[in-house]
Amino acid sequence: MDIMTLLLFIPACFALNMSPGPNNLLAMSNAKRYGFQSACVAGAGRLIAFTGMIFLAATGLAVILHTSETVFMTVKVAGAGYLFWLAFRLWTADTSKADLTPQQDHKTRFQLMREEFILAAGNPKAILIFTAFLPQFVNPDGKTTLQFSQLGITFLLLEWIAIAIYALFGLYLRQWFANPQTRKIFNRSCGMLLAGAGVGLLTSRQS
Repeated sequence: MDIMTLLLFIPACFALNMSPGPNNLLAMSNAKRYGFQSACVAGAGRLIAFTGMIFLAATGLAVILHTSETVFMTVKVAGAGYLFWLAFRLWTADTSKADLTPQQDHKTRFQLMREEFILAAGNPKAILIFTAFLPQFVNPDGKTTLQFSQLGITFLLLEWIAIAIYALFGLYLRQWFANPQTRKIFNRSCGMLLAGAGVGLLTSRQS
């Protein structure tokens, strides 16, 4: 892969990584509640899901989501349902207790990682992004598998940087949450954003 392709790909890819979405919102919330390291470790669940999607896109199996309305709708409804469940938990969370220090005793890092994985895997639009975005930077006259692998690895590295940035943002928000009412507003705002993402996922079209 030539340097000019990478110079075009990296900024476009990073803009995609940094776009606000359910997983980035979750990373910010996890950092606020459980600490920076736990949020970054949890982000590995998202990267695992994305790795699988990149593999599917590279091998051409993603065409199933384009051609099978049943498969697309099943994944979409499941993903939206999980978003609504997370939104409900945030909306009804108890904010009466102090939440200024990491709370790793409430959830294990594996549980946080699983949440990130389910949230990423439950969005069929993600794999469609990989099938539409990454191939634009592949030269069909070259070794396409190698190029796709290089692009995929670069995407994942930039995604983890985005996870760390959102986690840092959430980490430094902790000082703002001494007031229970402030925590309630934040939780419910995040819940509304997650629910909105769920509605957007339900109303998204296959094509």
